[in-house]
Amino acid sequence: MESNQTSNSLTNTKHSRVSVNDPGSENSNSGSETTYLSVEIGQCTTKGVKEQNEDHVGSFVPTASIQLENKGIALAVADGVSSAEAGREASQTAVNNFIEDYFQTPDTWSVSHSGQKILTAINLKLYRKSHAFTNEEKGFLCTFSGMIIKSRIAHVFHAGDSRIYQLVDNQLKQITHDHIAMLGQGRSILARAVGMDSQLNIDYSKFEIKKGDVYLLTSDGVHDFVEQEQLVEVLKSDLNEQQKSEAIVTKAKENKSDDNISCLVLSIKSLPNQSLNDFNTQLTRLPFPPDLSPGMSIDGFKIIKEIFASSRSQLYLVEVEATGELVVMKTPSINFEGDTSYIDRFIQEEWIGRRIDTPYVVKTLMQNHQRNFLYYIMEYVKGETLEVWMKKNPFPSPKVAIKIVEQVAKGLEAFHNQETIHQDLKPGNVMIDENGDAKIVDFGSVYVAGIAEIFRPIKHEGALGTATYSDPHYLLGTNSGVQGDLYALATITYELFTGELPFGKAIEECQSAMDYDRLRYRSANQFNPIIPLWFDRTLERGLAFELEERYSTLEEFLNDLHNPNPDYLLDDPSYKKDKNQALFWQFISGFMLLTIILIFILFS
Repeated sequence: MESNQTSNSLTNTKHSRVSVNDPGSENSNSGSETTYLSVEIGQCTTKGVKEQNEDHVGSFVPTASIQLENKGIALAVADGVSSAEAGREASQTAVNNFIEDYFQTPDTWSVSHSGQKILTAINLKLYRKSHAFTNEEKGFLCTFSGMIIKSRIAHVFHAGDSRIYQLVDNQLKQITHDHIAMLGQGRSILARAVGMDSQLNIDYSKFEIKKGDVYLLTSDGVHDFVEQEQLVEVLKSDLNEQQKSEAIVTKAKENKSDDNISCLVLSIKSLPNQSLNDFNTQLTRLPFPPDLSPGMSIDGFKIIKEIFASSRSQLYLVEVEATGELVVMKTPSINFEGDTSYIDRFIQEEWIGRRIDTPYVVKTLMQNHQRNFLYYIMEYVKGETLEVWMKKNPFPSPKVAIKIVEQVAKGLEAFHNQETIHQDLKPGNVMIDENGDAKIVDFGSVYVAGIAEIFRPIKHEGALGTATYSDPHYLLGTNSGVQGDLYALATITYELFTGELPFGKAIEECQSAMDYDRLRYRSANQFNPIIPLWFDRTLERGLAFELEERYSTLEEFLNDLHNPNPDYLLDDPSYKKDKNQALFWQFISGFMLLTIILIFILFS
């Protein structure tokens, strides 16, 4: 029997009891009673009579009180659709990504907002993977039923025919609704699943919970074969939650379940008092920080100096007072204090940063204490921007330049793996640290696919030179996706090797598609004679305005930068010269061989 089908990054909670003092109800000498949150979780899953287990269950209970208060507890069950070729991968992705990504969302987001954004992104990811299959009826599909328990509120997210029950007065109350379409004659099909369509219609509900509540999450391998009276009998028994989950799986086997079998049991042992900081009911946002200056302290951070300031945000070098660690604080500009769209975008930056995990993108750090103002914290990269570095290091060695290009590309790939597009890559948004390594450091214009937001072209107010690196398609209102980031990388590569821009300064004046049509690519070889034609043509293709002519992936672009593409050598003058020289010497050699043969015949 299998149990605890969670990824390694999740808490291993076969049977967990968590008791955390509520930060809003600390002990005092007055003898006031301490309130706390205490839950028990048990979970079990098995393949049953099938060849492999396409179900997946998972849960996570934070151990840090601040995270438990701000984010709560997450648990989920998913059932891979049996007719899909990749049901197992789909259920694992849905459960693991839902739990992992939820705890990466900003604590200023509501639970409903966080859950629905995450599930919509997961759905689009699975839907796109399904297109790799030639048979449209197969792919990455799964049902999903998840819960977030935060403070005294339960939040439910559901799609498909897995279920969530609540034990009420010795009876099971089904909280979720089965998304089944009846075909007649007792036949039915799944009407809704994660990965089924590009748009996910997710059921969301929330309700208040009480001490003593018991909840049961099941796949259809359980609830289609075990009567509710049997389930109630197990849930009311003296077994602990893990034993209850295993007993339910055993009941399903005894009742000849012909499917994968999974369940998760959650018991609420006690609840905290309603917290003043409970974002489930709090509708107000955190206030913007005041003007900050060196020596000031805010939420345990001491301001050292201002690193950067614009009309949209500020960056400060700050010291964690408890540890002395140097980090960077990003704060919103007071100019947008009443702009809810700007605030949402700023908060989203933090979420994006937490999802990206690579040495080539600056890390957004988790906070271990309550924050009283709107800001977020990033790692401190000691070094300088690529823009400054290029001025100090004109015409770097090809080895150094290519290393920077490769590292920036790896950073972009980390974005793309999370279904996100950077959209505003430029030398000012890349840091070169003391070891000469590159890191992407800005998320302000990142576009996240699948979170139900309309594409908004980049605005370049006060950002001199950004239009030089951004794909013209962005500036004209079209999202070119990965190819847009590739265009920016090709522009940076061109500048690294030549010290110039591929279309000159004229590109900054372009306002329409006609303006861009008038531009002509300037051969990199005219600025740096050592650049071979095949390398120049790789850059030219990476910078093509027509998407059909541009590289479609970063991998293709990098491969042609490293290895001469034979197609680019066909009309290379130097290649033709070398070829003609070879033909000349081949002719001379053949003539001499023929002469020797004739002499041998005449004088033998």
